[in-house]
Order: sequence, then C-alpha cells, then structure tokens
Amino acid sequence: MSKIIAVLRKFASESSDRTALHGDVSSVSYREMLAAIDAIAAELGAQGIERVGLAADNGPEWIIVDLACQCAGVPLIPLPAFFTPQQLSHAVDSSGVDALFSDQGGFGVTGKTLFGSRFLERSQPFSGLSTIKAYRVMPAAIDRVPLPYDTAKITYTSGSTGNPKGVCLSVAAQYATATALNDALKAMPLSRHLAVLPLATLLENVAGVYSALLRGAEVMLPSLATLGWSGSSGLDIQGLASILTITKPDSAVLLPQILKGLIACRDEGQWQAPSSLQFLAVGGARVAPELIARARLFGLPVYEGYGLSECGSVVCVNSPGADKPGSAGKVLPHCSVRIVDGEVMVAGNAYQGYLQLDTGAPERAEVVTGDLGELDDDGFLWLRGRSKNLLVSSYGRNISPEWPESELSALPSILQCMVIGDAQPYCGAFIYPAAGLSREQINREISRCNAVLPDYAQIRRWVALPKPFTTADGLLTANGRLRRQDILAHYDDLVTACFSDVIDPQSVNLTLAISSSTAADIADIDLVRE
Repeated sequence: MSKIIAVLRKFASESSDRTALHGDVSSVSYREMLAAIDAIAAELGAQGIERVGLAADNGPEWIIVDLACQCAGVPLIPLPAFFTPQQLSHAVDSSGVDALFSDQGGFGVTGKTLFGSRFLERSQPFSGLSTIKAYRVMPAAIDRVPLPYDTAKITYTSGSTGNPKGVCLSVAAQYATATALNDALKAMPLSRHLAVLPLATLLENVAGVYSALLRGAEVMLPSLATLGWSGSSGLDIQGLASILTITKPDSAVLLPQILKGLIACRDEGQWQAPSSLQFLAVGGARVAPELIARARLFGLPVYEGYGLSECGSVVCVNSPGADKPGSAGKVLPHCSVRIVDGEVMVAGNAYQGYLQLDTGAPERAEVVTGDLGELDDDGFLWLRGRSKNLLVSSYGRNISPEWPESELSALPSILQCMVIGDAQPYCGAFIYPAAGLSREQINREISRCNAVLPDYAQIRRWVALPKPFTTADGLLTANGRLRRQDILAHYDDLVTACFSDVIDPQSVNLTLAISSSTAADIADIDLVRE
C-alpha cells in the first residue's frame, strides 16, 4: 500500500471530520476524501485502466484523482495547462495513457479536439467527481510503452526542448520528500497550506500538498483564476495578495517572481502580509539575500530551497533555526549531496528513470544535476549557477549568469532580467523594467548592483525587453526559470544591439538602453557615458 495513503487513512480514522481539502465552493474532510479515493480507485481497477492523464484546474478533485491513482497502483501523468497543444499531445502519446481525467479548465478546448479523436467521453462521471470527467482512449490509439520499475507518477520537465522529458517517480520517492520536509519544519505548527502554484507542478504537488496532508493540515485549493493566474501567461499579484489575506494560510510555496510581486504590493501600500504566515518556501531560481531580507522586514517569512524533479522535488531548504540567507538551504536527510568538479551530485532519492529511455529496476546511485555549487561544513548548499549556462567572456573569465541576475532581480526597478555575454568582452542584460522609470533611474540601480560584483560580472550594457517573459510564449519554465536558448533565439536582434559596438569594457563604461519599451525602437539606441 502507498505510504501516503496509509498515513491519510490514519488521520481519517482518528479525526474523520477534520477538513482536508478546501476549494472555491466546497470542502472535503479526511473521511470524505478517503471515501472518494477508494471509490475512484475501485472503478479504475474495475475498468482495467492502467495509466491516467490528469488535465484539470486546481481544486480538491485534482488531489482526489491523484491519490486514487496511488491507491489503485495506476501511474498518474499530470498534464500542465501551460503546455502547448503539441506538448500535451506528446505527453499523452509518449506515456501511453488509456484514460484522461479533465474538467477542461484552462484548456479552452474539449479533450476530443485537443487530442484528436483518440478519446471517447463516458456517459457518467466517476463516483465522487462532479467537475472532472473521464475520457477513454480508443484502444487502437494506445502505444503501451514500458515504464521503469515502480513508476507511480510521470512528471514532465519543462526544459528548453520542444518535447518535455518524462521523469518517472515512485510513491516512495514522493513520500520521502514530503516527510523529510515535514521533519525539517516539525517545530512549526503549520495547519493550513495555500496551494499557489498549479498542482501539475511537482513542487506544489509534493512539497506543498503532500507535505501538508501528511501533517494533517488543511489544504486550501482555490482555482487558478481565483488565485489570479491568467491562463498560462501571467499572475495578478494583487489578486493573489488578496487571497492570502482572505485565506490566512500558515504556509505556501512561491516562485521568486511571485515573491518580488508581493513585496512590490507591500511597497506600494496596497497589501499587508497576514500575521498567520509562518513559512513561505521559495524556489525555482536563485534568490538574492537582499530580497529575502526585504521580504522578512515586511512580515513575509521566506525561506529559500532547492530541488529537482529527478529527486522527487525538494533536496534542501532553509528553515527557522537552520537558516543561511543566500544559500539554497540545508540538505534534507532523505538525500545526500557531494560536489564533483564544482557540480552538484545528489543521491538517496533518485527517480526511477526517464520515460522511453529507461526500463526495469533503477540502477542509478546519483543524479547529475548540472548545477554548480559548494557545500559548507554545516551541510548548507550554495548554488553558483548552471554548468550549461556558464558564460565564458572573450577574456576567458567564467561567469554564472544566475549570480548577477539574482542581484539585478533584487532591485525594485527590475521585474525580469537575463544576463548575456558569452564570447563577449563584458556582460550585458535583457531587462524588463517597472513601469514609469526613466533610463537614468535604471542606470543608477544597475550601478548599485555593479558595486557588489567583480568587474568581469558587472553589467556594462542593457536593452529593454518589449514584454515580460512568460510560459505562454515558451520563454519561461513552469517554475519560472529562463529558457535561455529560446530567449536568445527569440531576441537575437537585441543580442546584436547589446554588443553592436564592442570595446574594451575596462576603458570606458557604456550603458546601452532603448528609449522606448518596444523592440521596434531598436534603432533609437542611445549610448550613455558615465
């Protein structure tokens, strides 16, 4: 039996009326949740369903379907709403699902239209489900690819390639992550968690919801629209701030850009953090210590963490009593970390394999993360960037762009940025500035940032982006990471502009700026000497 289900059964027997899941219009107790899980699991078995795709909005029924699959021993494939139709079709085809559960929320098309004619709609919904319908796959359309041993969930990474890669995880790996995180937070009475990220995001699914349920907490599951998400392209920060005020959660999982938006709301006098907040985990990209400090000053108990899908999500995290701002946190006991030639290697909670690449029992002992970092004597991990993102200047200096980016992102004037400069004599940056700021104001902010960076990592030129990076345009991953190669290809004209007049950066400090926020104004580049 799934260890997660076993713990939930214990809560259901001891405190049956305790609220487990709370959605926009209804709540579900632990007893009711287990009854629905058992009913759906029984139907999955009776119908011989072997793999389930789940494409639905945030809400209690998403979690019930997820856990019912665990109970029935049926692998689940969460299908993110931010995937393109091509990526969704790839996920369905590559995983060989024989049933799709969906409410169509956030997709805008029916399952039949989205996936061609492969799905047949059932005449009746599954027991216990009111908004999510089940679609069966026409048998001739199923490509039953073998799965790695003990696969319970296939989470698709959002890397830089067109077709995402399926990471196969066991129930044990997900349970280990959730319980290790709870152990690190056991001194905190966390009883109400707000799911801010889409549930198809492993970070929210495992580190957020599973951890909360395994400590008997109530999980608040507003729809994505209620949270302020606008399709897959953006987030109304003021809307999210209002939900935080209304729901008064103890905990939530945030991305760095969301954290920055909440701080901006507070700066503008539009929001006051609720006193209920005790633990806000932030991950997905490196966070500058200054941003953590500002957040805490405003009543946001923010703690940075680090993880990856191949290790079941969270690997290390800062927490009260074990906190070093600027680090990715202390390595949790379910994992072990070592540094090999500057690269982070993680063992102890490895994935089962990649879909269509690995079959049989997993043999891997370590996950090669591709992240650069250092491990201190207290067991805290300090990340220095991605090995594949490393910029090598024309002077031969190695620069991890995440370093200056985290400093730039801590500035209130800069909403998004990406540092560039491979094979160039200096670093440049793409910047999406806050509204209403002049070029001179941004220059002064960048000068402040440069003051804490060595000369080879300082930003000598910048160009304004015409619009922010989003998941909808394929330039951000689900966790808010930059799709660097896609961005460089998309804005190749801005790269050319940024380095159009290459000179020795040590002889004169030039700042390149666009006088307007549209790419069409590229000819109006103005060089400002300082």
